[in-house]
Order: sequence, then C-alpha cells, then structure tokens
Amino acid sequence: MRKVSFERFEVSSVHGQVLKEAVISEGSPGTILKDFDTVLDYLRKQELPVAGRHQLPRNVMAEMNARLTHPIQLRLKRPQQKSYPHLHGLYLLMRASGLACVRETGRKLFLSVDKGIYQVWENLNPTERYCTLLESWLLRGKPEIIGEGRRSPLLFPDNFQAWSIFFGQMSEKGLQVAGTRDAEYLLRYMPGWHNLGLLELFGLIAIQPGSPIEGKGWQIERIDRTAFGSALLALLDTEFFRNINLILKLEEERKVPLGVLQSVLQPYFPDWKNNISFPKWVFRIGRHIFKVSLGQLWFRIAIPANYSLESLASAILNAVKFDSDHLYSFSYENSFGALEMINHPYMDEGPWASDVMVGDVPLRVGQRMNYLYDFGDNWEFDVILEGVDLERAVKKPVLLEKHGKPPEQYPRWDD
Repeated sequence: MRKVSFERFEVSSVHGQVLKEAVISEGSPGTILKDFDTVLDYLRKQELPVAGRHQLPRNVMAEMNARLTHPIQLRLKRPQQKSYPHLHGLYLLMRASGLACVRETGRKLFLSVDKGIYQVWENLNPTERYCTLLESWLLRGKPEIIGEGRRSPLLFPDNFQAWSIFFGQMSEKGLQVAGTRDAEYLLRYMPGWHNLGLLELFGLIAIQPGSPIEGKGWQIERIDRTAFGSALLALLDTEFFRNINLILKLEEERKVPLGVLQSVLQPYFPDWKNNISFPKWVFRIGRHIFKVSLGQLWFRIAIPANYSLESLASAILNAVKFDSDHLYSFSYENSFGALEMINHPYMDEGPWASDVMVGDVPLRVGQRMNYLYDFGDNWEFDVILEGVDLERAVKKPVLLEKHGKPPEQYPRWDD
C-alpha cells in the first residue's frame, strides 16, 4: 500500500450516472439492509447482556455471524466481537442509529431494541433505510461506541476520512492483500477492520475472501473498489465534507441534525423522503437521587432538577471533605452509545457544568456518570441516578446517607 494519501475525489458525470442508475434494495448495492435486519431481528427476540458496554455475549457471536449473508470463517479459539468485523460494524450501526440501546438493570447491562424508534424504522423504504445507516456510520459512528478509541474533540467521527484515505491508497486495479505484509498490517488501522466490514456491507468495496488459517482471523485475498463506492465517495467529498462553512457551523452548534446528508444524496436517490426520528429530551423535574461511590466509600445525594451540575460537583466534594481547587468533568454515555462530556466552567470546551441543570441530563434511571475530579490525582467518582422523586421536593442538595471513610485528598508520604 502507498503511504497515507489525502487525495480529493471530484464528482464527475460518470459518477452521477452510476449513482442515478443504482438500485437500492435488500441486497443492493451491498447486503447492509439484509444483514442489519438479520441482527436486529435476532435482538428483538431477546435482550442480550453486553460486556464492558461494547461487546455482545461470546456465546452468540458465532451464531449471529453464521446468519449473515457472507459469514466470516475464523480459526480462532476465543474470538472477540472485533474478530467479526461485519458484526462489529453492525453493532456500531445499531447504537449509532438509536435502534438499539443499552439498559442497566442493577449492575448488569443489556442491549435491546428501542421499540419506539423501531416502529419508525419499519415504515421507511429501502432507500431511506440505506441512507439512514450510511449517515449513522459517517456522522454518528463514534469509535468509543464499540470500544475502538477515546472521545474525539471533533463533532464527526473520522470514518469518512478513513474511507477516503483507504481509497487513496488503493489503485484502480484494486489491492492484493494475501502475501502482502504491509497491506495485512495496515488494514487494521486504515480503514480499521469494522470500517472495512461496513465498506463491504454498503457495497462500496468487493472483498475476495482467503482460505481460513488455523489460529488466524479474517483472511482476505484481495479488495477492489466498486463503481458505486467510488462515485458515492466523490459525491460526499465534493458536496459535503469539503464544505468548510457547513462543517464549522455544525461544529459550533455541536449537533448533527437528522437527514443532514439528504440535500446531497436526494437528487440521486429521490426515494429518500423520510428520516428516522428520536424522542426529544424534555427537562425532567423532580428530586434526583444519586448514589455516589469512591472505592469503599458510598453515599446518596438528593438534588433538585433546577440545580446545576456545578452544584452536584460541590455536593460530592463536600461529602468527602475535599477542597474545590481543581478542574473536573462529568461524562456519560448518550442514547447512541457515544461519550458526552460536561466540563468545569473554567475549561475551554463546553458544555459547562454551571450551564447544565440536573434535569437537562438525559440519564436513564439506573444509568451512571463518571465524575473525574483533579486531572492530576484523578479522583474518579461513580455517580448513579437511582431515582427521580416527583412527590418529595428539596430546596437544595442534601446528603441523605453516607457509608465508609473518605480518603485523604492529599495523603502524607513518609520519606
């Protein structure tokens, strides 16, 4: 493979013709719709426990992989979810589209289909479904959803960049993978195995599988671009991702509207008329009760919905008798599985804890936040929303109970 290329792809009349002639169906231009619904239907029949928030149970992965249109043949003793790149990518799409969510019961996490969003999904035509999944992958498919990286400061994930760099590394004649050590090594990083699986599922590349090797994962003989993949990449690069003013506007608003790619793709895919929809979060009133843990210490705090997260931070520090001289951040997983951060008011990047009210935070009852205090000593508090009481009000944060001894904030070290 050539060294990293940031080649620009210009949309041409030939590309336009390819896109207009494309027929989107369950099995075309790739098998993404068929395979996505296969995984979704499997999940609709049963909630699945998830490990570490990112991985399906090991005992169902082989079965789910076998149900896909082109199952991957592995010779691994203990394969993980990422060993099945197509399944790993489909998991990303389920979360990034909002169709599947992680619910917490006690300290156990379960993946289940969101019934309300699924009803909307059922009414979309194949073109609308394809474009919804494409937009979810490119604009909401954050790597932390599948445990493939930390939160990016950018609004968009880098999946489009990975796709364009990968195509820039490939010649028009394709890429011979088997027997090419550099290619085998670099594919795991650019575009990444899950992105490679999704590129195939969306019909953007064609992969010729290799023969399974004992003790090895997915074997690939060669990869070729499809005419549809080259045309779609050129269109999105020219009409959307190169539009710096639009990107900056979206970055400033810190929000990706649903259907933001519609104006670019609809001239070629006129059947894209409707979008999936999500319920809008409404400020939640009531007394919020949080269980806060730090090592063996735990306590409960009740706080009114109209108090800020800055007030919650102060209540936590008061409970452990820490001073408040350091920066902090709250983080939690949003409904798409991506990490949301709310920062100390003195930090450069918002949103800031002084501006966000407790009732603004879209936590499910039973869901946890991480409160990281002092970026030097890194005190990590586990903050779980245990309940919201609409009947008994409090006028200010109240410490309800406390168990265990707080640690010393600045322990004395003997020579």
